[in-house]
Amino acid sequence: MSLIENQDQARRLARAIVSDVALYNREKVEQGIKDDNIFELLSDQLAEGREHFQSRVSQELAQSNIFDIAVVDVLIKRAGKIESNIW
Repeated sequence: MSLIENQDQARRLARAIVSDVALYNREKVEQGIKDDNIFELLSDQLAEGREHFQSRVSQELAQSNIFDIAVVDVLIKRAGKIESNIW
């Protein structure tokens, strides 16, 4: 399998990976938003997701902030309806 070199494809992959993390860890996402410790609660899952992303994309894209942007877009922005002191 060849590595992804297209930024749009890499963005879609990153969002899909982070969406899976959110889907399979709904309770942790909700608790993490409420307690403002989402990154600590999901550190293992996000590290595993990042490793998977980096294994599928070119080195240039692996070193970019594409995965981090997907984390914010998918985990944080979508969780805006959860009551929390952070917003």
